[in-house]
Amino acid sequence: MLPTDSEPMISIEIREVTKLYGAQKALDNISFSINKGEIIGLLGPNGAGKSTLMKIITSFITPNSGTVLINGSDVLEDNLNTRRKIGYLPENNPLYTDMYVREYLSFVLKIYKTSFDVKQRVEEMIELTGLTPESHKKIGALSKGYRQRVGLAQALIHDPEILILDEPTSGLDPNQLVDIRQIILDLGKEKTIILSTHIMQEVEAMCDRVVIIHKGKLVADDLTSNLWKIAGTGNYYEVEFKEKIEASVLESLTFVIKASKQDKRSWLLEAKRGEDIREAIFNFSTEKGYHILSLSQSEQKMEDVFHSLTIDT
Repeated sequence: MLPTDSEPMISIEIREVTKLYGAQKALDNISFSINKGEIIGLLGPNGAGKSTLMKIITSFITPNSGTVLINGSDVLEDNLNTRRKIGYLPENNPLYTDMYVREYLSFVLKIYKTSFDVKQRVEEMIELTGLTPESHKKIGALSKGYRQRVGLAQALIHDPEILILDEPTSGLDPNQLVDIRQIILDLGKEKTIILSTHIMQEVEAMCDRVVIIHKGKLVADDLTSNLWKIAGTGNYYEVEFKEKIEASVLESLTFVIKASKQDKRSWLLEAKRGEDIREAIFNFSTEKGYHILSLSQSEQKMEDVFHSLTIDT
C-alpha cells in the first residue's frame, strides 16, 4: 500500500536487530524507523552500540538477527542497491592521504558509476563543503577539520537519499562547526540524516528526533522537544544567597528534590517538573532571615537528559 499524503514515507526501518561479539551483546533487539527528511540524533555513551548499528545499516557488517530496510529493501538481500542510496562518514574518516582532494573525490564518484559529469560534480562538492582554499593539496597535508570536510564531500558526492554521519564535527574549530552545521541543516530539507555525536548542543540545534541507546538497548526515541518528559527530570532554579547555607538545610525543604552547590553561596535547586518554587524560596528566605542576591529559572540542558537516561543506578 502506498502512503497517503498525510502519512510520512519511511526511509529506514530497523526491526529487532541484535548483534553479538562473542558473548557480548552489542545490540539487543533494537527496533525503530526513520521517516524521509528527518534528522535523527543517535546518542549513547561510548560502547553503547551506535557505531555497530550504523555499520549494520550501511551493510558493512551483518546482524545476528533482525532486519534493516532502506526504502523497503532489505540491506542483506539488496546490498548494492541500498548502498547506492547511502552516504556514510565513519568516525575515523578513512581517507587516501596520498591523493589530492580533487583526485580522491573523482575516484569516489567514479566508483558509484553515476550520470554526473565528474569534474562538475567534484567542484560542486568542494564549494558546498568549503574545501576551496585547500582543494589543491594532498589530503595528508590537510588539518583534521579539512579532512572532515573531505569525508563529508565523499559521503555526498553521489547524491544519496540517506546520510549517516558519525561524529561529523569532530576536530572542527568554532567557525568550521557553524559552517558544517548549516550544511547538515540544509541537506536535511531533502535527505534523511542519522547524526551520531557527543556534542549535545549539536543535537539541540539540528535534530528533529533523538534515539538513545544504552548498553545495546533502546532507552529513548522521541522528538527532541519531548525528551524532558521521557527523562522525568524536574525544573531547575539557580539561587545565590548572601549567607552561607548548608545543603542539608535546602534539601530539607519539601519543594526541593536536590540542592547542588555551584560556588560559595550559589546553588542549583531541582524541583518537581512543572512546579514553580520561586515564591516558596522567597518565603523560606524571609522566614529564616536569609537574603537572596539572585534567583532565576535554569533551562535544562540536553546533557542533563542524556545523563538521566544512561546513568547506571
